[in-house]
Amino acid sequence: MRKRLAKLASNILNPFLVSLVIVILLATESTSRAFDALKWSLISLAFSIVPVFTVIVYLIYKEKLEGFSISVRRQRDKIYLLASACAIVGCAVLSYLEAPPVLLASFVAGLSALVIFMCINLWWKISVHTAFVSAFIIILIDLYGLVGVAAAVLLPLIAWSRIELEHHSPAQVAVGALLAALIVVVVFHLFGLIGLVTAVKH
Repeated sequence: MRKRLAKLASNILNPFLVSLVIVILLATESTSRAFDALKWSLISLAFSIVPVFTVIVYLIYKEKLEGFSISVRRQRDKIYLLASACAIVGCAVLSYLEAPPVLLASFVAGLSALVIFMCINLWWKISVHTAFVSAFIIILIDLYGLVGVAAAVLLPLIAWSRIELEHHSPAQVAVGALLAALIVVVVFHLFGLIGLVTAVKH
């Protein structure tokens, strides 16, 4: 039962689904019109989740990856490279199209995290699951203040699930969460977006 619950939590709070929620949330909160929210969501997804997810599905089909979690450290290298390339293009496109600053900041934060995680992955496999959930929590707190703090319960849940499934050690889930939170806070601060409850609409 513990393994089943851990696998369920890990599947629900996977990086792709969490990223999808983050993109839609930021696109919606940074615009006042539904059309603009849809436009920025689709553009953002086209240079983040969609290409990486498509490649992973293909590699799983070809039996070159064991699954979406990519638990084998060496198999993560090419995915990190692909995701980083997509993030670079995404940053350029969003900047050229004058996207809402919060969306551009999220791509810069994502690119920064990918590069750092990719370097660490050369010798150590930190948890991407806890990283995405941690980043999500920071964004929620920045958007909604104390209301967003309630989402913090997701972090120990996903951390436990990754340890229970033996995909990561306690240190790996902790470092993933802490690094992601730090990167989001630093990048959003540099963009002047800390305190988005009042700043996000500008």
